[in-house]
Amino acid sequence: MRPVGIIANPASGKDIRRLVAFGSVFGNHEKVNIVRRVLLGLDSMGVEDVRIMPDFFGIGARALDDLDLALKVSFLDLALEGTQEDSIRAARMLSDRGAACIVTLGGDGTNRAVAKTCGEVPLLPISTGTNNVFPFMLEGTLAGIAAGVVAADSGSSDGFICRAPRLEVRRSSELVDIALVDVVVSNPGFLASRAVWDVSTIREIFLTRAEPGNIGFSSVGAHICALPANSGKGVHITIGDGSERVKAPIAPGLIRWVSIGAHRVFEPTESIPISHTPSIIALDGERELVVAPGDRLTVHLSPAGPRVIDISQALRQASERRFFLQPQP
Repeated sequence: MRPVGIIANPASGKDIRRLVAFGSVFGNHEKVNIVRRVLLGLDSMGVEDVRIMPDFFGIGARALDDLDLALKVSFLDLALEGTQEDSIRAARMLSDRGAACIVTLGGDGTNRAVAKTCGEVPLLPISTGTNNVFPFMLEGTLAGIAAGVVAADSGSSDGFICRAPRLEVRRSSELVDIALVDVVVSNPGFLASRAVWDVSTIREIFLTRAEPGNIGFSSVGAHICALPANSGKGVHITIGDGSERVKAPIAPGLIRWVSIGAHRVFEPTESIPISHTPSIIALDGERELVVAPGDRLTVHLSPAGPRVIDISQALRQASERRFFLQPQP
């Protein structure tokens, strides 16, 4: 049985949108409790080896307090920086060491960081962030059980693991960065707090999905032309004085009218130039890239994003295969 990795981001669910909107703080003590339940679920499935990303709060170490587990838990030998680089390097290490899957605790930004280096290792993302479009609202116990199913029976996992798309920001043929949900282009300025909440500064939005049940900037696209996850297409929106405006929840408790200049669905074969320079580009809700005057960047939709575990399908198929049954002695 291959090991299972856990990456819990201690910084998720605490950005400035707690001040400018009405998002609840997702405390690290609750993340400790979630990881504890994940470990108990993994242990119940006979998983033998779990490897956890260390962090400055000690989420994994605290989760082990007073737990009597048969499985072995170790921590990745990682020099901490306290940034998303910790998640990026941890995902690479877990991929290199043949993890069966990676359980993540965070929001869209955390999973974007993990997706950069996880390779073919499937993700099981649990929502503990601000905007949670990519990860799931999920009980940790079920996450641990589902991850255990993957670890114990990974050869039969094709029926419940799917490939998520990603947006690629490119400079000519060079890959600059990626996003799993949205690329938002705004007026030039400072990266500062990184989170985006001021609609008046936004000029363009690129989306991999646009579902009406989502929060964040994907909700803008959802109320113009709904596009489900894994549709194989993307949405490009230009903000401006058009004939319509859309009411959208761009952050928890922050509902705004957004004026739409134009919008269209685009295919993976298309390369769409970012038309506003200079500008700042936010990736999955966090401002990451400063675009200098004259810098020519394009956005592509790639079907080659991370592999993601469908929890309900994994548990259903395991049940159908009588995975949870044992003959009476």
